[in-house]
Amino acid sequence: MARTGVQYEDVQRAIESLMARGEAPSVQKIREVLGTGSFTTISDHLRDWRQRRAEKRDEPLSQTMPDSLTETLATVWKEAQSLANESLVHYRQEADKQTVEAREAEAQAQRRAEDAEQRLSALSEQLAQVQARLEERVQALATLTNEQEHWQQLQDKLEKRLTLAQEDIAAMERTREVDHERHQQTIQAQESEWKERLAQEEARHEASETRLMKMLDDARLEKSELDKQHRRRQEQLEKRVERLDAQAAEQRKQLQEEERRRFEETSARQQRETELKDMRAQLEHSSAEYSRLEAQLGQLTHENKLLKERLAFAPLPPFVC
Repeated sequence: MARTGVQYEDVQRAIESLMARGEAPSVQKIREVLGTGSFTTISDHLRDWRQRRAEKRDEPLSQTMPDSLTETLATVWKEAQSLANESLVHYRQEADKQTVEAREAEAQAQRRAEDAEQRLSALSEQLAQVQARLEERVQALATLTNEQEHWQQLQDKLEKRLTLAQEDIAAMERTREVDHERHQQTIQAQESEWKERLAQEEARHEASETRLMKMLDDARLEKSELDKQHRRRQEQLEKRVERLDAQAAEQRKQLQEEERRRFEETSARQQRETELKDMRAQLEHSSAEYSRLEAQLGQLTHENKLLKERLAFAPLPPFVC
């Protein structure tokens, strides 16, 4: 993962901000202003800034001054020189004493600087270890992010397949309903036709019986002939009834065929529902895996945050401003 380090210009702006607030610049304070950056990089930039500042201080001032200022400076110089000659002995004694104290302070400062160098070396090694661990955590986080994207894509594909399966099931349901309604209409039409035919046959039969009775009352002598005609009519009616029974058997056969087709459609729909349940189980498994990855990602983020907080509050060596 590419990262942009702290530049010299960033450190310079932070130093100017601290000096504007009346605070002496140090590595810790500069890092608090920037909010990022390694201590080694900030320390190198701070050293460069101090060196450049010292070089600017060594530059000679302009030699061109007004005459009135020159005369005033000469008078002041003479008075200062006179006072200096009077108290030169006292100042020399004091200077010697301060020199001795300064040498002792320099020796102590040298010892503190050596201690600080050792502490800085130890902190640098600790910081290198922390940065290495942070790089490992970042790589692990990137790997988990890639796995999360992979499972998210798989979940999207399963959701699309689930949507298509639901649409197929809905289409089959609509087709089944249309076929069922059509089948009901066909059955109702056939029942109406059969009832009408039966009513007609019953009416004809009643008419035949009425005519026969009338003929029997009117002419008993023609009874035998009428009996023959009646038997012929009865045979015709029986043949007609047989034809109607055959038609009814054919209709029942068609009805059984329709029921068989509906049973096949129901079996296919149940198979679709079984596939849908399997797809939903796969989707739930993917969701569980996705939740587990999110939990790992949250844990790594929390550990990364704790590591940054420990790094921000790590003890730092004192720097001479």
